[in-house]
Amino acid sequence: MAEHKIGVIAGDGIGTEVVREGLKVLVAASEVYGFRTKLTHYPYGAEHFLKTGEEFPDSALSEMKQQDAVLLGAIGDPRVEVGRIERAVIMGLRFGLDLFVNLRPIKLYDARFCPLKEKTPEDIDFVVVRENTEDAYAGVGGILKKSTPDEVAVGEMIYTRRGVERVIRYAYELARKRNDQKKLTLVDKANAIRAQDIWTRVFAEVGKEYPEIKQDHGYVDATCMWFVTKPESYDTVVTTNLFGDIITDLGAAITGGMGIAASGNIHPGRVSMFEPIHGSAPKYAGKNVANPLATIAAVAMMLDYVGETKASKAVESAIKTLLTSGRVKSLSAGVHKTTEIGDWAVEELQKAK
Repeated sequence: MAEHKIGVIAGDGIGTEVVREGLKVLVAASEVYGFRTKLTHYPYGAEHFLKTGEEFPDSALSEMKQQDAVLLGAIGDPRVEVGRIERAVIMGLRFGLDLFVNLRPIKLYDARFCPLKEKTPEDIDFVVVRENTEDAYAGVGGILKKSTPDEVAVGEMIYTRRGVERVIRYAYELARKRNDQKKLTLVDKANAIRAQDIWTRVFAEVGKEYPEIKQDHGYVDATCMWFVTKPESYDTVVTTNLFGDIITDLGAAITGGMGIAASGNIHPGRVSMFEPIHGSAPKYAGKNVANPLATIAAVAMMLDYVGETKASKAVESAIKTLLTSGRVKSLSAGVHKTTEIGDWAVEELQKAK
């Protein structure tokens, strides 16, 4: 029987509640599909920092490297400087584990949850491959003469040939195996940000190795418009770190919002991290009202990554059934209890026995 080592960082706010439900589903899946999980829980987050002064030590990263995957809940607390713990934990994992792919499925399960007129699940089913370790997030820059009239803030976009090529190659491989469309769209702003010409050139050069893949291109501003007006034209999308951060949230909005959005932070063949995209939502913490479906969807992605394909498909099927059956009335916090949705997902999984 296979055993998978999973590191768990529930984090802050609603993180502990949605992760609890995600793990409930993970355990149910392991029972139905015959594998084991060894869970190691880590305390890192704002609450831990406030108690101990510790952010995310090197020893924690070393331990993470021994796991098969990491499940992250949510990080952030208004009692701590904005971004401090997020950078320490989330960016610490992304950069420390070299998780160069941020994979975001954009999939509509039921038209009831789509704010776009006349769009159906057949129209919205694509995936965005976001570069995850470079661009404006690399942290090159700083602030000079802070809080004075002469203050200067500088942040640089950094793109390396290695970084651009490996994520583009990943996207081509994904487009090759995802379905029969075999279409890949590059999103950049190379007409205005000339440094992004590296993306345009590498996309074309690597594309010569994938002649069966239809190549498409869109500037990021136009892409934001087309995500709304014709989402059916997309299948696999690859883009920069900054633009990927933006357009994937727009993608979440057209599928029902952050309550259903999950992502994988991936380095193929190595330990990778999976998480819901929503924040820690402190105002909902401890009230049992947060929607855990995004975390459950992250568990499905994690199961697929560690090789439990049948279990992954079953978890996604459970999510689809809950949404299409009308059992889940809304993806907004407060409509259903957190534990209620988790229990429903487990029930659907157990029907597969």
